[in-house]
Amino acid sequence: GKKLGFTFNNRNLHNVSLGQGQEVVAEQALDLAAKEGHWVILQNIHLVAKWLSSLEKKLEQHSEGSHQDFRVFISAEPAPSPESHIIPQGILENSIKITNEAPTGIQANLHKALDSFSQDTLEMCTQEKEFKSILFALCYFHAVVAERRKFGPQGWNRPYPFSTGDLTISGNVLYNYLEGSSKVPYDDLRYLIGEIMYGGHITDDWDRRLCKTYLEEFIKPEMLEGELLLAPGFPLPGNMDYNGYHQYIDDALPPESPYLYGLHPNAELGFLTQSSEKLLRTVLELQPRDSSPGEGGVGTREETVKALLEEMLERLSDEFNMAELMAKVEQRTPYAVVALQECERMNVLTREIKRSLLELELGLKGELTMTSDMESLQNALFLDTVPESWMRRSYPSTASLGTWFADLLARINELETWTGDFSLPSTVWLGGLFNPQSMLTAIMQTTARKNKWPLDKMTLQCDVTKKNREDFASPPREGAYVHGLFMEGARWDAQAGMLTEARLKELTPAMPVLFIKAVPADRQDLRGVYPCPVYKTRQRGPTYVWTFNLKTKESPSKWVLAGVALLLQV
Repeated sequence: GKKLGFTFNNRNLHNVSLGQGQEVVAEQALDLAAKEGHWVILQNIHLVAKWLSSLEKKLEQHSEGSHQDFRVFISAEPAPSPESHIIPQGILENSIKITNEAPTGIQANLHKALDSFSQDTLEMCTQEKEFKSILFALCYFHAVVAERRKFGPQGWNRPYPFSTGDLTISGNVLYNYLEGSSKVPYDDLRYLIGEIMYGGHITDDWDRRLCKTYLEEFIKPEMLEGELLLAPGFPLPGNMDYNGYHQYIDDALPPESPYLYGLHPNAELGFLTQSSEKLLRTVLELQPRDSSPGEGGVGTREETVKALLEEMLERLSDEFNMAELMAKVEQRTPYAVVALQECERMNVLTREIKRSLLELELGLKGELTMTSDMESLQNALFLDTVPESWMRRSYPSTASLGTWFADLLARINELETWTGDFSLPSTVWLGGLFNPQSMLTAIMQTTARKNKWPLDKMTLQCDVTKKNREDFASPPREGAYVHGLFMEGARWDAQAGMLTEARLKELTPAMPVLFIKAVPADRQDLRGVYPCPVYKTRQRGPTYVWTFNLKTKESPSKWVLAGVALLLQV
């Protein structure tokens, strides 16, 4: 304060944490501070998007005629995407902006986590050895969960704002529990830290399982016996002082790699590949849109779009005649209902594709005025991306337009074959359905009706065969064979019949055909299995479909930390 030419004390400070109707309090604080020369701290302004225009006007109002000591400090969480940038331009232009860049890599994150404590912290607990060991493990846990987000959906299904506040509060909980108990309450600590301190941020059940598994691996009785490896080649350190722990990190921590997170090196390859694709696509989108063909060019933008448009219209087949299909169905079995529902959804999509393409064709000929929707469609066709109006009626996909359209035609062909006589295909292409859950539910319904079992007491059993799609000529008597699945994070050893380590550079190896059948839940054998989530795309998260139990010789926790999942498309 004195360096800036004014004095300051705590009575001159107004600290307002926004959200939960604190906007009025903030406005009153600003008015008083502008008059008296106080400081105002407004925290978490990202939580009050609608109020920000009022704040901008209020700051503009106080920019003249206010006390010379009046200052306003504003804090906000970083926006997850450019579309989420909500701070008004007027506030940004008139502010001195300071950003706190998060450290990158396990080493920097581990040092920063340890910096949240001090030598005094390490000495304050009567159970010093236990406190130090668990606190260091907590610091490593914090560094791992914070940095794991860089691996995208294979790291976390959704990104979470873990902060050093979570770590320091967990340190306080650890101190209080050790002071109040002669034994280390491992279960209590794992629950409080994993379900409340860090788990309070987590909204996805599979991410919650991951957080819980990390804590089960890092906080357990073996840590006090000198037998705990936090990562391959990085044992939990013994009893040291504060500076000793920092030195230990520099000396003993292996070089940065996915192994430090429990992931396979392929996770980094996948992440870097996707980042590169995103960068190159952005560069492509920045190209001039009205460019004429250069020397050796293939035609103007309009000519390229027109040729693609005509080809797509020619290749797209007619809609399914629902009245004819309904008449053809002799018995509306669960499988027949799935086929009919898929045909209806496919009609909605192909109808929109044809409508929009024909409209754009007329627009390019000059017979219709070009609208913003038509221009968006034209840009998407030129940039090889799936148009937004198609995606709204489509299934989740991360493919480029060319790949997506070829996949669409394959799906239509599969449905045409299925609805030929409505008999269940010898193997079902699970990823080729808009709603794969409906097919899996139909398996349970069919078995339940046949055996007169209650549907809510049933579950699906997944057996991985040693054969491919071509090896099956007919469906099984009960259940269904499904094909077209891929594994991320590991691979399936067909000979041994269990999960095993992935091969380098094989990011998503194809699975053999799976035999899915319904069994009573109490007859399920859950020994030596990894509950593997199935997702529609590599985006994971909201594309979750089902859980298949896959056999494993190793501990299931290995595959949880590796982010192993089955995907219906890659």
